[in-house]
Amino acid sequence: MAVYAVGDIQGCYDELQLLLETIHFDPKRDKMWFVGDLVNRGPKSLKTLRLVKGLGNAAVCVLGNHDLHLIALALTGDAPVSSGNLDKVLQGKDSDELIEWLRHRPLAHYDKDLDTLMVHAGVIPQWSVKKVLARAKEVEDVLRGNKPRKFLNDMYGKLPNRWSRELAGNDRLRFITNSLTRIRFLTSDGKLDLSEKLGPKDAAKGLVPWFEAAKRETADTRVVFGHWSTLGLMDKPGLLALDTGCVWGGALTAVRLDGPGVLIEVPSQRPKKF
Repeated sequence: MAVYAVGDIQGCYDELQLLLETIHFDPKRDKMWFVGDLVNRGPKSLKTLRLVKGLGNAAVCVLGNHDLHLIALALTGDAPVSSGNLDKVLQGKDSDELIEWLRHRPLAHYDKDLDTLMVHAGVIPQWSVKKVLARAKEVEDVLRGNKPRKFLNDMYGKLPNRWSRELAGNDRLRFITNSLTRIRFLTSDGKLDLSEKLGPKDAAKGLVPWFEAAKRETADTRVVFGHWSTLGLMDKPGLLALDTGCVWGGALTAVRLDGPGVLIEVPSQRPKKF
């Protein structure tokens, strides 16, 4: 048995297929952790969803911001931003089944034996692993419930940008969602900054990568994440960043989580854009 984690797929189905073939992935024996953003921007989001869903329990997938956007489009019929290239997914004959599967994926996953937490983007410093899972569950319960539409309609936005236990309703759910699926930087006074998309070396002054925030409660646990193509691969004690920009012409990257951290990279078949 082997446990791997792979970066953002974003519809890059061919590269995912090649990666699975390269590592001789066996869904009866192995597991693949997906850091989210299975869909959008790339050419084959529908086939990607079908493949990952078809892996059954061998696939452990958390939701990314693009996955949530797809769910919002499917369940509300509207969103304040464009659909990207998700129309084929929405028009697929098995669209309802795929969306139902997707909205039952978690926003955070923790494996005690590996002492590893997986989220799409990151975590704020105030939350321990236990709190991350509890906050994620608040959103998951709404997504999986009978009335997710109001939250999905109100999901978009950058405010509130500071955590408080007093947050309630959709403001609370939006902050949790932004923290787990959109975060890259924090301001010097601890607010979410969701505008900056460059890497840490090129970002505006005064911004701190979430994983460098002081007194981060998850610092003693390995955190696996994606979302940040301009950060690229980062594999060091306690942190594993896996978005190497396949959809932008980079590569699709996977790392083995149990045992030696074997690195597997499949070059993108798309023109390089960064």
